[in-house]
Amino acid sequence: MQPLPAVSQNPLDVGFVQDPYPAYERMRALGPLVFWRDYALPCAVSFAAANAILRDRRFGRVPPEPPAIPDHLAPFYAIEAHSMLELEPPRHTRLRNLVLRAFTSRRIAALGPEITALSQDLIAALPEGEFDLLTGFAQPLPVIVIARLLGVPDSMAPDLLRWSSAMVGMYQAGRTRADEDRAATASREFADFLRSYIAARRASPRDDLITHLIAAEDDGTTLSPDEMISTCVLLLNAGHEATVHSLGNAVKTLIENGHFGRTPITEALVEECLRFDPALHLFTRWAYDDIDVMGRLIPKGTQIACLLGAANRCPRHWDTPETFDPMRPAKPHLGFGAGLHFCLGAPLARLELRLGLQALSAAMPQLRLTETPQYADIYHFHGLARLQVARS
Repeated sequence: MQPLPAVSQNPLDVGFVQDPYPAYERMRALGPLVFWRDYALPCAVSFAAANAILRDRRFGRVPPEPPAIPDHLAPFYAIEAHSMLELEPPRHTRLRNLVLRAFTSRRIAALGPEITALSQDLIAALPEGEFDLLTGFAQPLPVIVIARLLGVPDSMAPDLLRWSSAMVGMYQAGRTRADEDRAATASREFADFLRSYIAARRASPRDDLITHLIAAEDDGTTLSPDEMISTCVLLLNAGHEATVHSLGNAVKTLIENGHFGRTPITEALVEECLRFDPALHLFTRWAYDDIDVMGRLIPKGTQIACLLGAANRCPRHWDTPETFDPMRPAKPHLGFGAGLHFCLGAPLARLELRLGLQALSAAMPQLRLTETPQYADIYHFHGLARLQVARS
């Protein structure tokens, strides 16, 4: 088959960081699959292509050949080795089933009143005049929720936030040795804390997620201490980081499009926010066989990227995808991925977004931007560096 059309786009380019969607449009004009030179990766840029890859079990997260791990990154990869995000069946199936026995939909739904109360408390503590909504609201809300879910004191929230931010820095374009050292240090500190906390919960069970993870059993098997540590880290890092960006992006979108404080915060509006400006833009898979995708052969052993931000604005899947429409009829998007690795924390993230936005719009219906929002240089995440606003 013919080689894929190639494109060049520096992911660190300021214009791309601030608005990657025109670049995605140029990529999609070349076809559903392109070769992104800067990453040296084939990329799925249409909804159909990305959705097909994410749902095809012949694509997976585990590389065919184990990568060499530098000594200075051993603490980080010691956690990754037991993370269900990086595993495939049968081990992925076992871990996910065990975690779902503790991380139930009923347990998540029961958090609703607490999320609303916490949102209101955080809003009440915001200063008069101009302030950064990210540091005052979008960052603390999900990290405190996760802390309480795990059974960790609220006072640990700053440490959890610091560890999470350092560890997810491993996934951003152009990471440096300093970024890697911070991630390794955070991994070691986080694992040490959780190991001692899990031991304490074994000795003194509580009604929290760590206790329920300890008790979870599936066909006579339980989570090992290392698997529990990796699961708790994943729930914090994946759930917290994405929710912070999703909250910030949603408020920015609603204000800029004249909906904040005027349009009811419904489940449909939340889904449109997640489609229109998602928090994660690139997610990779490995081909475990020679696989035909949209008429193109992806050879066995190839790593391929699904550009979720591009797929979520694919004109073959949505009418007027560049328009934010809170009344848009419900349709699947890829803001939480799809298939085997669909985000485990999606129900919690959706609940936090809906209730957090409802509390904000009720308390500050005249909220306005006081400066042009700037996105942080953290691709392949997509979130704001800050969000300066005022109440009226």
